Amino acid sequence: MGVRKKPITQNQFCRDQNNQSTTATPFTFAHSESEIQESEKSPIRFRKMHGRPSSSSSTSSSSCSLQPCLPKRIILMRHAESQGNLDMAAYTTTPDNKIPLTEQGLAQAQLAGAQLRRVVSADNDSNHPEWRVYFYVSPYERTRSTLSQIGRSFSRTRVIGVREECRIREQDFGNFQVEERMKAIKQTREKFGRFFYRFPEGESAADVYDRVSSFLESLWRDIDMNRLRHNPCHDLNLVIISHGLTSRVFLMKWFKWTVEQFEHLNNFGNCEFRVMQLGAGGEYSLAVHHTEEELIEWGLSPEMIADQKWRAHSGKGWTDRCPWFIDSFFDKLADSDDTDNDDVWHETNDKVQQSN
Repeated sequence: MGVRKKPITQNQFCRDQNNQSTTATPFTFAHSESEIQESEKSPIRFRKMHGRPSSSSSTSSSSCSLQPCLPKRIILMRHAESQGNLDMAAYTTTPDNKIPLTEQGLAQAQLAGAQLRRVVSADNDSNHPEWRVYFYVSPYERTRSTLSQIGRSFSRTRVIGVREECRIREQDFGNFQVEERMKAIKQTREKFGRFFYRFPEGESAADVYDRVSSFLESLWRDIDMNRLRHNPCHDLNLVIISHGLTSRVFLMKWFKWTVEQFEHLNNFGNCEFRVMQLGAGGEYSLAVHHTEEELIEWGLSPEMIADQKWRAHSGKGWTDRCPWFIDSFFDKLADSDDTDNDDVWHETNDKVQQSN
C-alpha cells in the first residue's frame, strides 16, 4: 500500500501555475459579476427584479493536476431569521425542518452573501488571484433558503460545489413543540447544563457533538482525497451553513474546548459567521480574521483567546505552548521528576496502604 500524502497549504503548491478548474455544481449560482455588484447595493430590489437563481448547469473548464490542499478558510454561518425566531408558536404546527425564513431573513441572507464574498476575496494578490467556495448546508428549509440567497453574491465560476449534509442539522428538540411545555423544559436545561441535557424525544448537545465529530472526519477525507476536485492554484473557502448550537459544537470539537468552556459560549446571531483562517504555521484560528473584542463578546475566556492568537502565528504542537489546557485537568503537576516528587509518591503510597 502506498503512503497517503498529507494535504498541503495553497502557498506550498504552484505559485506560478495559471491553469484553472471548476466542476459542475448541484446548486446553481448563475448571476454575472455586474449583477452581483447591483445586488450588493440593493439586495431587496435585486431579489424583486431577478427572482430565484437559474437552474442551468455549468461544465468543467481546463484541467489541472489535482492533489490535496488545505482550504484557506473554513467559515461557519448560522441561518437567517426564521419564523421560529420571531414566534415560538410556529413550532407547534410546523415541523422544525420546515420552518421558513421571514422577509427580513431573506434580506439578511443576501447582505450576508455580499459580506461573505468580501471576506473570501479580500486577500488575493497577483500571486494568488483566484479563489473558490464550496458549500455544506443543513437540510432544513431555513438553511437551504439562506444558501439560496447567499448564492446571489457569487458567479457560477466561483462555486465548485454544494453538498447537503444531514449531520450539521439543528439539535433535535422533539416533534411538534408545545410552547408552554418547551419554556419549562428550557428552564430545566439551564439548571441541568446545556451540553448534557437531552430534550424529551430529542437530543442533547452531546448527541450533536457525536454527529458533528463524524462529519469532521468526512470533511477531512474530502480534503485528503480531494473529493472536492479543488484546483490547488485557487484559494479554497469551505462555507458551512448550519445552526447556532451545531456551529458552537463544531468549534468545540475542532479546538478541543472543554464542556465548561462550551457552556460559556454565546450563540451566533442570524446570518453571523465565524471565520477559521489558516495561520502562517498551518493551524486554523479565529484570531486571524476576528478581533480580540469579538472573541470576548462570543464568550471565549482569556486562555482560549491566547490559544487562538498562538494558532494564528505559530506552528504545530500547540499543547506544548498552552499549559492551561493540561493544568485544567489536574490540581497540580510537578515540572520535573525530582526527589521531592518521589517523597510525595511514597507519602501517598503509605496512606493507601494504611487505609487498606
